[in-house]
Amino acid sequence: MSWMVTLLATDGRRYAYRVHAPAGALLGDVFWSAFHCHDEGPHPRASDSFDLAEIRHIPAGREHLTIHQH
Repeated sequence: MSWMVTLLATDGRRYAYRVHAPAGALLGDVFWSAFHCHDEGPHPRASDSFDLAEIRHIPAGREHLTIHQH
Protein backbone atom coordinates (compact mmCIF):
# COMPACT_ATOMS: atom_id res chain seq x y z
CA MET A 1 0.00 0.00 0.00
CA SER A 2 1.26 3.47 -0.80
CA TRP A 3 0.74 6.88 0.76
CA MET A 4 1.50 10.33 -0.65
CA VAL A 5 3.00 12.72 1.87
CA THR A 6 3.54 16.38 1.00
CA LEU A 7 5.86 18.39 3.25
CA LEU A 8 6.27 22.17 3.39
CA ALA A 9 9.93 23.27 3.33
CA THR A 10 11.65 26.48 4.40
CA ASP A 11 12.00 27.57 0.75
CA GLY A 12 8.18 27.77 0.53
CA ARG A 13 7.92 24.74 -1.75
CA ARG A 14 6.08 21.54 -1.05
CA TYR A 15 7.92 18.26 -1.56
CA ALA A 16 5.94 15.08 -2.18
CA TYR A 17 7.06 11.60 -1.18
CA ARG A 18 5.60 8.18 -1.73
CA VAL A 19 5.72 6.05 1.40
CA HIS A 20 5.04 2.31 1.30
CA ALA A 21 3.30 1.21 4.48
CA PRO A 22 0.51 -1.17 5.47
CA ALA A 23 -3.11 -0.05 5.39
CA GLY A 24 -3.21 0.04 9.19
CA ALA A 25 -0.09 2.18 9.54
CA LEU A 26 -0.30 5.12 11.90
CA LEU A 27 -0.33 8.42 10.00
CA GLY A 28 2.40 9.70 12.31
CA ASP A 29 4.68 6.85 11.22
CA VAL A 30 3.92 7.57 7.55
CA PHE A 31 4.72 11.27 8.15
CA TRP A 32 8.03 10.56 9.88
CA SER A 33 9.11 8.18 7.11
CA ALA A 34 8.66 10.96 4.53
CA PHE A 35 10.24 13.57 6.82
CA HIS A 36 13.38 11.50 7.38
CA CYS A 37 13.65 10.75 3.65
CA HIS A 38 13.48 14.50 2.95
CA ASP A 39 15.86 15.35 5.77
CA GLU A 40 18.52 13.00 4.35
CA GLY A 41 18.29 14.59 0.89
CA PRO A 42 19.73 17.80 -0.57
CA HIS A 43 16.56 19.88 -0.15
CA PRO A 44 15.99 22.78 2.29
CA ARG A 45 14.74 21.85 5.75
CA ALA A 46 11.10 20.69 5.88
CA SER A 47 8.67 21.60 8.61
CA ASP A 48 8.37 18.87 11.22
CA SER A 49 4.81 19.96 11.96
CA PHE A 50 2.44 17.07 11.35
CA ASP A 51 -0.41 19.56 10.91
CA LEU A 52 1.27 21.19 7.90
CA ALA A 53 1.73 17.91 6.03
CA GLU A 54 -0.76 16.47 3.58
CA ILE A 55 -1.11 12.69 3.79
CA ARG A 56 -3.19 10.79 1.27
CA HIS A 57 -3.70 7.13 0.57
CA ILE A 58 -2.98 6.07 -3.02
CA PRO A 59 -5.70 3.59 -4.02
CA ALA A 60 -4.67 0.08 -5.10
CA GLY A 61 -3.91 -0.09 -8.79
CA ARG A 62 -2.85 3.58 -8.90
CA GLU A 63 0.57 3.09 -7.27
CA HIS A 64 2.24 3.58 -10.64
CA LEU A 65 1.54 7.31 -10.47
CA THR A 66 4.59 9.50 -10.81
CA ILE A 67 5.02 12.10 -8.10
CA HIS A 68 6.24 15.51 -9.19
CA GLN A 69 7.68 18.31 -7.13
CA HIS A 70 5.57 21.47 -7.33
